[in-house]
Amino acid sequence: MSIAENIRRVEDRIAEACARGQRDPAAVTLIGISKQKSAADILRAIEAGLKHIGENRVEEGISKIPQVREAISEAATWHMVGHVQSRKAKHVVKLFDVVQSIDSVRLAQRLSRLAVDAERELDALLEINVSGEASKYGFQGYNWYQDAAVLEGLLDAYRVVIQLPNLKVRGLMTMAPLGADESTTRRVFGDLYELREELQSATKSQLPELSMGMTDDFELAVEEGSTMVRVGRAIFGERT
Repeated sequence: MSIAENIRRVEDRIAEACARGQRDPAAVTLIGISKQKSAADILRAIEAGLKHIGENRVEEGISKIPQVREAISEAATWHMVGHVQSRKAKHVVKLFDVVQSIDSVRLAQRLSRLAVDAERELDALLEINVSGEASKYGFQGYNWYQDAAVLEGLLDAYRVVIQLPNLKVRGLMTMAPLGADESTTRRVFGDLYELREELQSATKSQLPELSMGMTDDFELAVEEGSTMVRVGRAIFGERT
C-alpha cells in the first residue's frame, strides 16, 4: 500500500475506535512518526493530507525539516516526541512546533529560556512514565493514585513548569509497555487520563491534549480518551 492509502486506512481505524468510544474523530490528531524515513516519504504524507509529523531524534529533524519546508508550501506541524538531551534543546526550539517529551523540570526550564531568547512560544506536553518501566523516560507517575508522594511530586513539578515563560503546556504524553496485553495497555492509558483530570482539578488549569497510542495500540488509546496518536509503521512502513 502507498503512504496515502496507509493514512486513509489509519484514519478509518481511528474513526471506528471513536465510534466505539462515542467520540468525534475530529477530536483526535494523527501524527505521522517518520523515524528513519526520508524527507521524500514525509513529503508524500503531507501531499496526502497529513498535517502533523513527529520525529524521535533531534538529529533527524535537523536534517529533514529544512528539506521538507523548502520543498512544499503546505504547512505541517512538527512534533518532537523522543528524548531531548539538554545540549540539543536549542535545535528543538529552532525547528519544532511542539515538544511532547518534556521529562524533567530542568529540561522545561532550558526550553523556556531558549524560547524566550528566540522570541517564540513553544507548545509542550509533559511525558509521564505511568507504566513504571525503568527503561522509559518521563516524570515518575507509576501508581500515582495510591502513592501520595508520587502525586505530590507530579503536582510540584507541574506547578513549576506551567509558570515558565514562552512554554505553553498543553497536555500529557505516555507510552504503554511494548507487547503488553489489552488490560495492561488500557490501564496505563486510563491512568494518564485520570492524572490529567487530577492535575486540572488541583491547579484550576487546562490540559486539553493527551498523547497516547502508537501503531500497535492507538485504537485502544482512542477508546481511552487520547487526543493525539503517534503512528509510524502503519503509515510509513517498517523501518530500515
